[in-house]
Amino acid sequence: MIKLILITCLIVLANSTQEFSGKNWVVLVVGSDSITDYRHPADVYHAYQIVRANGIPDENIIVMHYDDVGNSKYNKYPGKVFNDPNMTDVYHDVPKDYTGKEVTPENFLKVLSGDKELAKAGKKVLNSGPDDHVFVFFDDHGDNEAEPLVNTLKEMHANNKFAKLVFYIEACYAGSMFENLLPNNISVYATTASNSRESSWACYWDNPILDPLADEYSVRWMEHAELSINDSTLQSQYEFIRDHTPKSHVMQYGDLSIAKLPMSQFLGQRTPYTPIISEPGVKCKYSFPNNDVPLFATKMKMEHATNEIEKEMYRQELSQIMAGRQYLDNHLSAYIKGIGHLINTESP
Repeated sequence: MIKLILITCLIVLANSTQEFSGKNWVVLVVGSDSITDYRHPADVYHAYQIVRANGIPDENIIVMHYDDVGNSKYNKYPGKVFNDPNMTDVYHDVPKDYTGKEVTPENFLKVLSGDKELAKAGKKVLNSGPDDHVFVFFDDHGDNEAEPLVNTLKEMHANNKFAKLVFYIEACYAGSMFENLLPNNISVYATTASNSRESSWACYWDNPILDPLADEYSVRWMEHAELSINDSTLQSQYEFIRDHTPKSHVMQYGDLSIAKLPMSQFLGQRTPYTPIISEPGVKCKYSFPNNDVPLFATKMKMEHATNEIEKEMYRQELSQIMAGRQYLDNHLSAYIKGIGHLINTESP
């Protein structure tokens, strides 16, 4: 029995320390396009700063973002974007590979596939090969189609576009992108901020911007990367995120054996190590479901308004949000009543 345990431990150790001689590739995507979604680009910009500082060259990093926050007229700190309460700028030097209307689901899948037409047009696409490791971080709302993404990952595997691929998703209902869809035999490992039936959560509200600066799952995986990049596995990171994201269920999918590998094989490695954020690990004092961010953010801005004109502007905005929610609630209720006879009909 002791010999069997020893052999098992040696196998696990061998898997976790196996050498990696390929290239690192990174794809970072912000799918939302509003200043009210400040936290989404902030998450992705922070991720860029981490992988760049870890030695992954810009030619192997592709960033897709609307780029509508850093220099927005509504940004209280023009040219800067923050992802932590200590207000560390993470916007500087972020590439603009795909911005504005170029950020589409179609282009995202083409980037992953290494689309030749995009490449001919001078756009960066994934040029990874069979020995390479790919890391994808996608930050958006939970309204994306799952099957086209999973089909693209299958095609990439069939076309030898990677040795292993790791995919992190920050979104409400993020688990629906992989649940019962992602095979465990195509060398793809994924984690998500939430399961298929719940919201993910926003955090770091207590700041002068009066918008959440981060998403909880995202800031926790990056916090762990900041503190443990050179000596931790993907599994250790998953467990850290899971244990420090208490209000949603952080999930794993695909080839879970990949989680035994060091994070550095996908996020790069830094020596000597200096964190991007001056004080990683700040606890979220306030967190809210991402679905409710517009409501809570507008309430907070109305309460902090410095004059009646500003307060009235936010009051009207809040009324519109509430009216929109009531409209959806009424129509959903009417729809459920309309099909109630179908739901309640028992099968013969």
